[in-house]
Amino acid sequence: MIYNAPVKDIRFALNALADLPAICALPGNEDCTVELVDAILEEAAKFAEGVLAPTNRAGDAGAKWSPDFSVRSPEGFKEAWQQYVEAGWAGLRAPAEFGGQGLPALVSTAAEEMWCSANLAFSLAPLLTLGAVEAIHHHASEALKAIYLPRMSTGEWTGTMNLTEPQAGSDLAQVRSRAVPAEDGSYRITGQKIFITWGEHDLADNIVHLVLARLPDAPAGVKGISLFIVPKFLVNADGSLGARNDVRCVSLEHKLGIHGSPTAVMSFGDEGGAVGYLVGEPNKGLNYMFTMMNHARLGVGIEGMAVSERAYQKAVEYARERVQSRAVGSPEATGVAIIQHPDIRRMLMTMKAQIEAQRALALYTAAALDRAARHPLPEEKARNQALVNFLIPIVKGWNTEQANEITSMAVQVHGGMGYVEETGVAQYYRDARITAIYEGTTGIQALDLIGRKTASENGVTARALLAEARATADRLAAAGEASLSANLSGAVVEAERCVAFILESFASNPRLAAAGSVPFLKLMGIVLGGWQMGRAGLAALSQQGQEDADADFLNAKLITARFYGEHLLPQVSGLAAAIVEGAESALALPESAF
Repeated sequence: MIYNAPVKDIRFALNALADLPAICALPGNEDCTVELVDAILEEAAKFAEGVLAPTNRAGDAGAKWSPDFSVRSPEGFKEAWQQYVEAGWAGLRAPAEFGGQGLPALVSTAAEEMWCSANLAFSLAPLLTLGAVEAIHHHASEALKAIYLPRMSTGEWTGTMNLTEPQAGSDLAQVRSRAVPAEDGSYRITGQKIFITWGEHDLADNIVHLVLARLPDAPAGVKGISLFIVPKFLVNADGSLGARNDVRCVSLEHKLGIHGSPTAVMSFGDEGGAVGYLVGEPNKGLNYMFTMMNHARLGVGIEGMAVSERAYQKAVEYARERVQSRAVGSPEATGVAIIQHPDIRRMLMTMKAQIEAQRALALYTAAALDRAARHPLPEEKARNQALVNFLIPIVKGWNTEQANEITSMAVQVHGGMGYVEETGVAQYYRDARITAIYEGTTGIQALDLIGRKTASENGVTARALLAEARATADRLAAAGEASLSANLSGAVVEAERCVAFILESFASNPRLAAAGSVPFLKLMGIVLGGWQMGRAGLAALSQQGQEDADADFLNAKLITARFYGEHLLPQVSGLAAAIVEGAESALALPESAF
């Protein structure tokens, strides 16, 4: 169960593909240097390997709920959280004016990968806290910011988001929780929320719940949802903790995976009403929550890639140690390590190539997030925000869907031993499954991608990204990488055909576009991942022969990029056929025939 943080791979993606020096040069990032980021990565790796990773297996035993509505975290989690807070990791991206470090999203995203790989269940607590900090920082009053952000930014208090309810699922238009104004300017919240990650625990002194609820005069549907801060403990005027609020965890879900992360059923107002404080304006809660959800969706994409990395490492370790069968084509009867068998090698390369592509695309998206926030030119801010909007559903959906396949492949590498819990790889398979579901299922991400992110802007951003990919293919051809160039060029042509189909069908018959929306999301993930792998190959070629260059590392980058082109990019043609030619058959069967 050893975890080795892939610092060298992360550093390569940061500098060669996400352009870390340019992000450090943005206004407000002047204190962030490449040298500082190197130091942060090294220390983050030590923390992930030495503190978080050892708690992962114990976390699989699960958090424990008690009849007094308290929840006890797994063995070692509380101590790890205290070390996490004391080391300052909780505040990497939190605003500096409230005690955080205010580092670029690109830097914190790189560190977050290591937390997620080391212990996915643990990493969800800081992920949700950071999202709550973002929402409060952007939308709450100065008074609320002053009360909550200083302690949330340092990890002294954690945060959650309370969206869905038993009858609502992902359809937030059906939210029924109520908020009634009180004489003191606060509100009294009543209702029940489900699937609340880290909704109750013993890690921190207070938990700050962000809750969607309706005011008495609210319009129906999503236009009538407001956002409220509902703390576990009320906060006194001097900043100390006061009385326990009327909010409690009434049960924990029994889940397939991430057992170390308590998934709570939260009840508000069983004794008259939980005290809540309105964030921003009434009836704009869903818009405000999207500030939190977009960061969370990027974070979930990181989670999918990170648990894949952990499973890949475990598969490589096992493949090197497990001796079974003679080498293919060898006359020797002696068994060899299974990493020498061609199909094992194919599986490991399939895992490795996708993880590297996903890491590059996620960090590219994080860099766009930084440019959208801090670039001095308004047109560049707007362009990068459009990139972020388009890429987040792809990073979230593609990374997490492939996490199911990659972690399953890691089990397959182990053979029968992978199906036995003692080897540990089954935990990664179970843990990965939720990532494609929460913060919006892949189907929801795909509908968002074809509608709000492609059709609504007539494909401008999609076509701009594909033009970048085509230019990369041209540079690969000029560099002598004919196979990778041809595969990337062919994939771009198919993707452009699909974009045209999505635009045409979305306008005339949106059900046809929707039928192929998930294949379209996967296709764009593969193509844009191939674009990043092409860029990685070009970067490796340019660095070969430089002083202090690591020839073996750069050669591995080039070989992995070629493998991606020859094994993964060809999948695009099949997906394109399903999108363009298969939509009608997906909808043709009468409902009664299922």
